[in-house]
Amino acid sequence: MAVTTLDPNTALIVIDLQKGILAYSTEPPVAEVVTRAAALVAAFRRHALPIVLVTVAGRPPGRTEQAGPRIEPTPDWLDLLPELDRQPADHLVTKRTPGAFTGTDLEPYLKGRGVTQVVIVGLATSNGVEATARHAYELGFNVTLAIDAMSDTDSEKHQNSITRIFPRLAETGRAQDIIDLLDRGAH
Repeated sequence: MAVTTLDPNTALIVIDLQKGILAYSTEPPVAEVVTRAAALVAAFRRHALPIVLVTVAGRPPGRTEQAGPRIEPTPDWLDLLPELDRQPADHLVTKRTPGAFTGTDLEPYLKGRGVTQVVIVGLATSNGVEATARHAYELGFNVTLAIDAMSDTDSEKHQNSITRIFPRLAETGRAQDIIDLLDRGAH
């Protein structure tokens, strides 16, 4: 697990850190994830790099064998967590599928800004984060995953993604490692 470098034009993608998702129990606890994600957001802002804040507004149509618990959306379901300190320059993506690219403007937004690498954080490791990372990899982006800034409702799935899936798609490391690279100008 080592992040070696960041491209000069790297974007941060924050997956589903919204009030509605707080209804789910996660491991590691979501508070730790939010703290680290907020630190990454602040670092990307300091370096004037693009930030994409992703929310999930529902499930895609179709049947699955394991849909997960059905939680009634509250009026503030889509509200981003205040720790992210959303700014006008942040790009907001609302999705209805696990990944942030399908049915959204994320790919043209990133490519239109010359982004060649993405750092991905958020919830859930084995679903939204993994689906977004897979798609980013398939689209040719260099992918970095801050594994201590993500969580899942199932710790086994979380560990499987981190240890088996992510090394095939990306470089992985801690949020602080990525912040250190940014601050050293290793991008």
